[in-house]
This record gives sequence, C-alpha cells and structure tokens, in this order.
Amino acid sequence: MSPRANQQRLGIGACLVALFLVLVGIPNWVSSPSNVSNIVLSPTFWPYVLTALTGLAGLGLVLAARHASPNAVPDKMDAHDGNAWLRLAALAVIMILTMFALPRLGMVWTAMIVFIATAFLFKTRHPRTALICAVLIPFGLYLFFAHVAGVAIPQGNFVRLP
Repeated sequence: MSPRANQQRLGIGACLVALFLVLVGIPNWVSSPSNVSNIVLSPTFWPYVLTALTGLAGLGLVLAARHASPNAVPDKMDAHDGNAWLRLAALAVIMILTMFALPRLGMVWTAMIVFIATAFLFKTRHPRTALICAVLIPFGLYLFFAHVAGVAIPQGNFVRLP
C-alpha cells in the first residue's frame, strides 16, 4: 500500500474517531456538573479540545493525501525491518517502566523522563527542543492544574513538587 493511501486511511480514521467522540463518547461517558463557573475547568472541555484537534489532524491528513504527488517515493523502511521491531520492543519497555515509575516519582517527573526516552528512542532531529519540551510542558501543566485550577496532580513517594 502506498504512503498516500496510508495517509488517507489514517486521516479518515482520525475523523471518524473524532466524530464518534463528539457525538457519543464524551456526552455519554464524561460526566460534568452544570455548576462549573469556568469552562476551562469543566471535565468536558479538554476532551472536546483534544477531539477537535484529532478531527483537524485527520482532515489535514486527508487533504494532504489528496494533494500529494502520486509519484511520491515510498518509505525505505519495510515492516520486517529489525530496527523497527527493536524500537517497538523498547517502547513497550518504556510503557511498563512508566507504570512502575508513576507511583514512585509522580506524574510530572515520570512524564519528563518518558518524553525524553521516547524522543531519543525515535531519534529526534531536534534533541534540544525535545529536552526543553520534556521539561517545560509537564512542569507548566503541573503549575496550571495544581496552582490555577486547584486539581491535585499525583505526586511521587520520593520527590514532591511545591
């Protein structure tokens, strides 16, 4: 199958998932009290934002696939590439280690470490940017949710944030 067809199928799949979440998933399975004063603090706000972004990404993939050159060069890596299977196994190990690290290190520190490990596992072309994002995004989200929204973020047994 060509990369163009893969891209189009992935885009259609993302659009269908977003549509399902908007029409069925979020309204039926995310409960939200009616007395939430700030929309950003509503339990349904962020699921809808992420769903909208998923739908937009899917739409972008579909449009990009339609406008892609039919003579595009396919990826050189095939499904039987040994490095791909090793990376997949390493990703599984990262996920398992994440499960054990969360209660010990907490969500913020674990997210930082996992972000860095994943970025370098997949050989990012921008290691400095990945490192900066790995630190700033989890810490920034912690500051927002813990100190602005008043939502408790799971802390670890060994390291605690203020």
